[in-house]
Amino acid sequence: MKVEVQSTELDAVLEVRTGRVADDRGFFAETHSVEMWRQAGFEAEFVQDNLSKSRQGTLRGMHFQIAPHAMGKLVRCVQGAVFDVAVDLRAGSATYGKWVGRELTGDGDLCLWIPEGFAHGFLALEDETLVHYKCTDMHAPETERALHYADPDVGIEWPIEPSIVTQKDAEAPRLVDVEPSV
Repeated sequence: MKVEVQSTELDAVLEVRTGRVADDRGFFAETHSVEMWRQAGFEAEFVQDNLSKSRQGTLRGMHFQIAPHAMGKLVRCVQGAVFDVAVDLRAGSATYGKWVGRELTGDGDLCLWIPEGFAHGFLALEDETLVHYKCTDMHAPETERALHYADPDVGIEWPIEPSIVTQKDAEAPRLVDVEPSV
């Protein structure tokens, strides 16, 4: 299957479509092969896969890891729907502090590539939402950082009000208190 890649408002954050073949049985989609990503121009090596299940209104984020374990993510919704967001935290970037968001659904083939240097989070728009993401580094708690999901200086426009937020995410620092990444 051919991967289609399209730019977003933030350079380096990409919309990725892996395609599907549908028939009377349902559909088939090839979601990962080294050759598929190489042909699409991806240099990333994925070393860890994560899967999360969320109820409607659950907000997870905005998370990132700093060097030496900065992490890129390829995010896909496999069931339900999420509003997936990336915030640019790259030192010296012309779009530092800006965000981009896309609705990802289990019925579609749209994925979001979020490279190192960006905070990432999502809001579940439906119950029983499953999100799968491929990571370019291992989870390293000592390098975990977070950005407040409702920081007015960033201004993320969530499509619904988050109703389930961990204390850790609710107490995350604002952009002015976060050191630039990468």
